[in-house]
Amino acid sequence: MAREILPVADQKQVRAYARRLTLKYPRRLTFALALHGLAAVAGLVVPWQLGALVQDVQYGLPVNIALVAAAIGGFLLLQGLLVRYAVLASARLGEKVLAELREEFVDRVLALPLSTVERAGSGDLITRTSRDVDSLSRTVRHAVPETLIALVTFVITVGAMLLVSPLLMLPMLIAGPVLWVSTRWYLKRARDGYLRENAAYADMTEGLAETVEGARAVEALRLEERRRARTDGDIRRSYAAERYTLGLRTRWFPAVELGYVIPVVATLLVGGLFYTNGWVTLWQVTAATLYAQQLIDPLDRFLMWIDELQVGGAAMARLLGVANVPDDRTASSSRPSGELLRASDVRYAYREGRDVLHGVSLTVRPGERLAMVGPSGAGKSTLGRLLAGIHGPRTGSVAVGGVPLVELPLDDLRGHVALVTQEHHIFKGTLRDNLLIARPDASDTAVLKALEAVDALDWVQTLSAGLDTSVGSGGLAVSPAQAQQLALARLVLADPHTLVLDEATSLIDPRAARNLERSLAAVLEGRTVIAIAHRLYTAHDADRVAVVDDGRIIELGSHEELVAEGGSYAALWSSWHGTPSPATHQ
Repeated sequence: MAREILPVADQKQVRAYARRLTLKYPRRLTFALALHGLAAVAGLVVPWQLGALVQDVQYGLPVNIALVAAAIGGFLLLQGLLVRYAVLASARLGEKVLAELREEFVDRVLALPLSTVERAGSGDLITRTSRDVDSLSRTVRHAVPETLIALVTFVITVGAMLLVSPLLMLPMLIAGPVLWVSTRWYLKRARDGYLRENAAYADMTEGLAETVEGARAVEALRLEERRRARTDGDIRRSYAAERYTLGLRTRWFPAVELGYVIPVVATLLVGGLFYTNGWVTLWQVTAATLYAQQLIDPLDRFLMWIDELQVGGAAMARLLGVANVPDDRTASSSRPSGELLRASDVRYAYREGRDVLHGVSLTVRPGERLAMVGPSGAGKSTLGRLLAGIHGPRTGSVAVGGVPLVELPLDDLRGHVALVTQEHHIFKGTLRDNLLIARPDASDTAVLKALEAVDALDWVQTLSAGLDTSVGSGGLAVSPAQAQQLALARLVLADPHTLVLDEATSLIDPRAARNLERSLAAVLEGRTVIAIAHRLYTAHDADRVAVVDDGRIIELGSHEELVAEGGSYAALWSSWHGTPSPATHQ
């Protein structure tokens, strides 16, 4: 299957979204900025007082040291209190914005077409939902408020310097070109560098996940060296991407540090020269130099957090990019007239120009039990996904009641056709919560009946908390077989008319699976069941069997008919069941 990287939002989208989030709570934002501004003003009083103290000493005026010390201490205490409540206000605003952003992202991910999710693979989505969300969380919690604080403090401090002496602002301008050129050089390269870094990390995660999940296949097919080479290559690319962004920082940071020192030294030297010429007073030189020194902190925080903003911006671009995935279907107003499921001349390709289904036509009657069998890679699961409406065919159509599945809204589609595979997930919560996902309004009686239908009621009743037992992360460890039973119980609760079971009992002991399928057959009586089977007793019990090979249906009929024909199915049954096929006696 061709892997497809999910899109990334452009800078315009990121800026517009960040602006919308920032301005969504104007009162809270204004309150936080006001507190930070007052804290900055309180911090500016100390240099002013020290400058006045130097001037009083210069002219031999009486100085009340205790009063000056008390005033300085009072303003420092006031600044500390204002900073505390300002940071608290910023944190509350940041957490609220972050919570909304996470909720919106989850909504976007859940709205992704399933066909896109399957093509994208797990690595890219895992990286976006974990590493990128963490990066953005750090940005929203720390980088954004710290940057705003630095900007407010910087502006107020510069304003104080202008009040002290506009002439002494001139030395500050010397650092401007250094900081401007170096920061512009860095910003021009940082975003693309961090996007490459995140994409490389996603590739590495994807490769590791595939290797771990397919460990048995890797060992059986002796693919260890190939998988190891893939992992080494992914690590090299991730290392190169991270080294590039590190290289940007190691060039930018020294230039920034130099830009901090220049203003203080220049203000002191030029201020001394101005003082000797009588253009400024000693008080002005002292206060201006202290303000220049005080500017280092907000400037340093601003420039240092710019790097974090680039990381957060890249993460936001990847998170917002999920919304740019085009829908794989266009719902129409047509409604099915019945539950007849029909595939007509269906062709499908995961990779352009390489069809895996070749003109398949199949009609599944309402209430029929159809089994699909065939060798691995024959196209059974792909056909099952088309019959469930997960994928749309490249050519041809798959329709229920005369309406193509890709023209049905997803909610309506799942009322007609549902797919259950051998891949199941147990969500963190109670057993009841996990089952009610399928039908939130179901009663406990309905839940227990669904568990009984899938032979899970006995082990559930042995739990001390019953349906209130916590499962998932940190809760009861559910075995793979039990997880499959819970998934099938969800299916019973969802109650669709047509079920596509893609080896849905493969992780259960064969004898237990046989009993389970018989129990399910009784519960699902009257519903259409399409079972992709790897155990041939499923085909034996079906009304019809479709033998799939090389993307085509090569045989179709009942078990007895196909065995009597002595073809591929008969040979498969003979091999599996240990009895000679009719063709052997001819």
